[in-house]
Amino acid sequence: MEATLSALVGAVNSILWDYLLVYALIGIGVFFTFYLGAPQIVRFGAGFKSVFGGLFAKKKNGDDKSLSQFQALAVAISAQIGTGNVAGVATAITAGGPGAIFWMWLSAVLGMSTIFAEAVLAQKYRVVSNGKYIGGPAFYITHGLTPKIGRGAARFLSGFFSVAIIMALGFIGNATQANSIASTVTVAFDVPALAVGIVLALLAGLTIVGGVNRIANVAQFVVPFMAVLYILCAVVILFEYSANIVPMIQHIFVAAFDPEAVLGGAAGIGMREAVRYGVARGLFSNEAGMGSTPHAHATANVKHPVLQGMAAFVGVFIDTILVCTATALIILLTGADGLGLKGAAVTQQAFMMAFPGFGSQLLALCLTFFAFTTIIGWYYFGESNIRFLFHGKYMAVYRALVLAAIVAGTLGKVDLVWSLSDMFNGFMVIPNLIALFLLRREIRAVYDDYLMRRKAGGEMSYPYEVHEYHEK
Repeated sequence: MEATLSALVGAVNSILWDYLLVYALIGIGVFFTFYLGAPQIVRFGAGFKSVFGGLFAKKKNGDDKSLSQFQALAVAISAQIGTGNVAGVATAITAGGPGAIFWMWLSAVLGMSTIFAEAVLAQKYRVVSNGKYIGGPAFYITHGLTPKIGRGAARFLSGFFSVAIIMALGFIGNATQANSIASTVTVAFDVPALAVGIVLALLAGLTIVGGVNRIANVAQFVVPFMAVLYILCAVVILFEYSANIVPMIQHIFVAAFDPEAVLGGAAGIGMREAVRYGVARGLFSNEAGMGSTPHAHATANVKHPVLQGMAAFVGVFIDTILVCTATALIILLTGADGLGLKGAAVTQQAFMMAFPGFGSQLLALCLTFFAFTTIIGWYYFGESNIRFLFHGKYMAVYRALVLAAIVAGTLGKVDLVWSLSDMFNGFMVIPNLIALFLLRREIRAVYDDYLMRRKAGGEMSYPYEVHEYHEK
């Protein structure tokens, strides 16, 4: 039975990710880059200034509906930076060669325009539920597409998306993240997997029971710490292996277009593999176009939707250009990619080579931070869709099931679970990309409004139309 299910899921994933969605995600990124005039490049500096210029700004008294711009970005990044930044990048390099890193960078630049569009829509069509701002694809599909495709079709697409993300991230995805923590912690510290699962579930439970505000408070402190710690590890390795830097950079760019020139024909890696694995792993990591991070960006207290759109592409830059690149540097400089290992084991070996005696423990610490923050971020994305589907009912049931999935995920092998997660991730992407394309004029109108107000000078503002989403 399990073998049959695995074969079926594998066939579906092959269709989705090998032939359909990777090209669709790249295509939508190219489209919005040209359609909007490359906001991720033109507004890149403004995005960083907007996010970090108001880093210590406090919310107004009595404003409990929203998060600060930085808090919302921290929640988004907490979900983006996960095991994909460690195992995913290693897989891209071992399966696609060092040239895959170039294509990962390119996919990130294009994905920045897509995630900009997602965040703008999330802000425009957000609602107030239980006294808090919530939003995301299910909401902009319902409110934005109903006039275009009819209520029935919009309800189907939004419901399909909600079920897919609850399964992909809330349940299955969180089980895989928990498994990644357990597999590294048990090896590094000789701790029983069940004990890891119980402690992890307790910590996650204490965080998520406080709602999005507590999740944001945890994320805004943990995310900068974990990102800086990991990047510092890469910087140390840069100095340690400084003689290898120039050859490594040459290998990345040469192998991006001619892998055989670097790896030799016997490696069996061609340009197609470099492109495929670099693009796919990059998109898996930064989640641009998948419809996950808009749930965080909808909660931000900003004066204009475009400001949060710029914050969103800053998140992709941090996730892929900084953190994923840090993993690539660690692997390529140490030469761990040539030892015949796979996945996270490649990165683990690189850490052990660079930091003898404590490298495995150091990576376990980093991976624990990455995966734990992903768990609480993905929990919230699922919660937003439970609220959308059931108007506030069954929240306690959802929380209990997520915590149970965390404990279960730490026990045993999860190959099929990973495949199921990939499949439901693919199901998320389909309605989200449909909505992004059909709502392209609305996105452009919001961006044009921002440009007009910016040119006119004065204080930035936007005529938000936020509606109550009544809970039962």
